[in-house]
Amino acid sequence: MNLSYPITYIKGISVQRAALLYTELGIKTCNDLLNFFPFRYIDKTTFYAIKDLQPNSSEVQIVGRITHVKSVAQKRGSRLVATFQDATGTMELVWFKGQKWIKDALKINQPYVVYGKTNHYNGNFSIPHPEMELVTEYKKKLQTKMQPVYPSTEKLTNSGVSNKLMRTYVQHLLQQFFETITETLSQEIIDSFKLMGKRDALLNAHFPKSQENLAKAQNRLKFEELFFIQLQLLRKKLINKTKIKGFVFENVSDYFNTFYKDYLPFDLTNAQKRVLKEIRKDVASGAHMNRLLQGDVGSGKTIVALLTMLLAIDNGFQATIMAPTEILATQHYHAISEMLKDMDINVDLLTGSVRTKKRREIHANLEDGTLHILIGTHALIEDKVKFKNLGIAIIDEQHRFGVAQRAKLWSKNSLPPHILVMTATPIPRTLAMSVYGDLDISVIDELPPGRKEVKTVHRFDSNRLSVFKFMRDEIEKGRQVYVVYPLIQESEAMDYKDLMDGYESISRDFPTPKYQISIVHGKMKPADKEHEMQRFVKGETQIMVATTVIEVGVNVPNASVMIIESSERFGLSQLHQLRGRVGRGADQSYCILLSSYKLSEEGKTRLKTMVDTTDGFKIAEVDLKLRGPGNLMGTQQSGVLNLRIADVVKDSKILVAARNTAIDVLQEDSNLSKPENKNIKTTYLALSKTSKIWSNIS
Repeated sequence: MNLSYPITYIKGISVQRAALLYTELGIKTCNDLLNFFPFRYIDKTTFYAIKDLQPNSSEVQIVGRITHVKSVAQKRGSRLVATFQDATGTMELVWFKGQKWIKDALKINQPYVVYGKTNHYNGNFSIPHPEMELVTEYKKKLQTKMQPVYPSTEKLTNSGVSNKLMRTYVQHLLQQFFETITETLSQEIIDSFKLMGKRDALLNAHFPKSQENLAKAQNRLKFEELFFIQLQLLRKKLINKTKIKGFVFENVSDYFNTFYKDYLPFDLTNAQKRVLKEIRKDVASGAHMNRLLQGDVGSGKTIVALLTMLLAIDNGFQATIMAPTEILATQHYHAISEMLKDMDINVDLLTGSVRTKKRREIHANLEDGTLHILIGTHALIEDKVKFKNLGIAIIDEQHRFGVAQRAKLWSKNSLPPHILVMTATPIPRTLAMSVYGDLDISVIDELPPGRKEVKTVHRFDSNRLSVFKFMRDEIEKGRQVYVVYPLIQESEAMDYKDLMDGYESISRDFPTPKYQISIVHGKMKPADKEHEMQRFVKGETQIMVATTVIEVGVNVPNASVMIIESSERFGLSQLHQLRGRVGRGADQSYCILLSSYKLSEEGKTRLKTMVDTTDGFKIAEVDLKLRGPGNLMGTQQSGVLNLRIADVVKDSKILVAARNTAIDVLQEDSNLSKPENKNIKTTYLALSKTSKIWSNIS
């Protein structure tokens, strides 16, 4: 018998039950059930001293006395807070509902048994809505021990699959299959991290004998899960480097050198030079380059991309840039054509709106090699688009492109072209290691000289008149202003109304002919949008009122004020992207976050973070803590972190240790063929067959 058997092999699970467990929870095999972990535990075995509590949000039982009760006002209503102490320390008990009768029922200085789930904040513990019983009452009852609580669904509960039944199934599973559970890590790794063995870890993750055992079991299983993900990513990277041949760009000649000496619009920063070195080393090595280039808005990624494309052209190859929207593709096209206008290089633009006649011309020039650089949108990956000799593909704003699209670019030449992925959304280190662990990562972490940091302030709606006065003063100095409104599908009609109301009130305060206002929103025809954008770019209008459509890539150096309406409704990365639209010229720029007084805790954190820092990486770290990895990457990327027990954010220390261990293992034994790595190899091969990770990572 082995763990890949269907769950009908477990005592008590009928075919009907098995079908239900599969549709509701995705549990098909014995192994699936074994790795279906409780999300909390009811612990009535031990009494804890307050000083021994662990920050692991488990349920605990404490004996102590209430010394003080008070009511604390909060944004909505109030909460009742009791100071609870035992011989070792104090903590708080908190109630949000039923405060009056609870307050009347509490007995001060009488010994209570308190039971509940702990919260840990700023070094202090509290239990919201605890179960409480006077010690005298408690002693009259029988006690049970630590019990697992499994995730469930309404359908399961209604079909009689209770938590008690799930516990029984897992108990039967462990009794029947315990001997078949094999170790997956090497003895060396287990010893060096003092990890619990695999069997004990699984047993204690389901039926822990103590809090301490539970912590050890979870630590072991988290480490293992993250270790094998990193091992897969790192091996993939190793295979890319050693097995997949890449085009060799050995010459650095006329195009690159002429541009560098004569046409480079400004000196490169040290960060840009460093990244360029990393790229040059890649493309000269004969291996296939797969690199992620991260840099904050305005750090100069486009120049690095252009120099990389000139390297390709110097070696007889063509280059392409793929952008997520027509506006961005067009902007790259204008910027690059402008920089290359005095050189003998052909650049063209292919988007959905290019006419058939022009398309034919582009296709012909691509195939005979007279077209050097093609910039475009998704239109680039259509089968009709054939290059004579594509050497490098640059993908802008990665998270908008799925893996399938990247794979299509690979097939545009006999050997896959080098791939450079650019993103202006800084990705926190822990997430980059997990989601892009198979790419090499370069970071441009300094802004070009002369760029001033954007000053950011948070103002409430009632300060609107002073904000208008500030706009007038800036426009007097010859500057331009963005006013951005949120647009969310669920509340679209209301949002359009807010936008139009806002536009009208700005029109009243900034009357023509002295002021000109552009407006851009999603319901306009593309041509009208483009016309309004162009008026603003040329400086014919001083104010641009828009919905979030402008967040990506519009470059107006003279615009120095960004006003974000209802800023509490935007996510952090969106706010950061929007702020990046200003501060592109030499003048001091400003970002004003307007919000209502009603702010959630998370809303306050977001706005405070924006005011405190302009560092995209710090912002991304806060965003990851607030939203979790799935939401940050967009849907197609979150599947990659199909984690059963680990959490990329909370377990970042374990993640770093797991990655470093995987690197060490592969450096000493890249094919996992040494006898001491036998367990790792067996597990790795089994995972590679079933793992979804491959389909998710390009």
